[in-house]
Amino acid sequence: MIFKNLSLLCDFYEFTMSNGYLENGLDEQISYFDVFFRKVPDDGGFVVASGLNSIINYIQNLKFSKSDISYLRKTKLFDENFLTYLANFKFQGDIYSVREGEIVFANEPLLTVRAKVSQAQLLETFISLSLNHQSLIATKANRIARAAQGRAVLEFGARRAQGIDAALSGARAAFIGGASASSCTLACKLYKIPISGTMAHSWVQMFESEEEAFRKYCELYPQKAILLIDTYNVLQSGLVNTIKIFKEKRDSLKEFGVRIDSGNLCELSKKVRKILDDEGLKDCKIIASGALDEYEIQKLIKNGAKIDAFGVGERLITAKSSPVLGCVYKLVASEGKNGIKPAIKISENTEKINNPHFKKLFRIYDKKTKQALYDKLYLADEPIEKSNDLLYENLHIQVFKDGELVYKCPNTQQSKEYMLRQSAKFDKEILALKKPKIYEVLLSEKLEKLKNSLLKTKGVL
Repeated sequence: MIFKNLSLLCDFYEFTMSNGYLENGLDEQISYFDVFFRKVPDDGGFVVASGLNSIINYIQNLKFSKSDISYLRKTKLFDENFLTYLANFKFQGDIYSVREGEIVFANEPLLTVRAKVSQAQLLETFISLSLNHQSLIATKANRIARAAQGRAVLEFGARRAQGIDAALSGARAAFIGGASASSCTLACKLYKIPISGTMAHSWVQMFESEEEAFRKYCELYPQKAILLIDTYNVLQSGLVNTIKIFKEKRDSLKEFGVRIDSGNLCELSKKVRKILDDEGLKDCKIIASGALDEYEIQKLIKNGAKIDAFGVGERLITAKSSPVLGCVYKLVASEGKNGIKPAIKISENTEKINNPHFKKLFRIYDKKTKQALYDKLYLADEPIEKSNDLLYENLHIQVFKDGELVYKCPNTQQSKEYMLRQSAKFDKEILALKKPKIYEVLLSEKLEKLKNSLLKTKGVL
């Protein structure tokens, strides 16, 4: 992980509010904030959670430098008491979260912060942006991987990513979500992601002939020689030269293949496959790229395309078809002399009314089939009803306790494997790309009564 001072990566109102809490004697008030989303992107069935690793790194390194304090002082909005508070800042609260790679649904708390309100408020922006961006990309990658039906998905999006961190954290999230490898070298180094890359058209154009370009490439990289065959003409030139070179150097090539980046990928792949097979090159792989996403890939496979792997760039790294997840960070409770006091946000739009109080999230399984049946939210101190026919899994793990990290972060590969295990527990209809089956998220009877009581108090019911 590259460390940068990100302490001011924070919406300014978080500073003004935290200062206000301090001025009004509320800074010691213990509060609870939930992070959740209201709608799954692309009208899909679920979201793949990602971003916790970045949040942990941020909190562990969160310190306000002299330069930060000087900048805030120049705004002339804060007194020295608050600036001193920031200079000595250290997170001292608790954080509960789902694991990276978890399958999650609308209105479920992906992460809960329990901390002094002045501390919890300052974490809002970074926590929200990390979960929003990385969960969005992991979910998009998962959709693309499902569309590919077991064929490799290669993340090729770095040059089209919307900024440096979008390329790096996006590549990591895409791998957790289902991509097989990435072309982003730094992301592969940092997160130990399998690396993948072929060549650009410029390589072919730099040589006197396409044949020479292919021959030199195979001599340099016999362990994985993937040739881009559409610089001039796929069938009349690129494939002809490819077959000549592959036959000439076959004994020295460990792995070899061709990439098509333009034209009618479906028809070209069929013709290329047949010619390669007729020439005795059945083990030559075909990779396709060029403005691909889950919908295009699904269409290609349905129409019988002979493609072994898909290179997916801008439509993955930007989640182009549905580019916003919309996680929100909402106050759900605070602690007082009489225990935890629930809080609820009221809106004319019923979708924006949150589930109040400090909660725990369980996934309920059929004991025989081990298939996920529904998720259920309970009050944190509420006993869980038991059934001999059901299994109960607590989806929240404690990440920070009194400001100290108490969770051993899995590596990127382990998070991906966790995602694969969890997604295998769901009905295939929930995994459908279009019109998926609705998966229920229920409230316990006690939580439901509390929510209705609060709504009545606020004059909603």
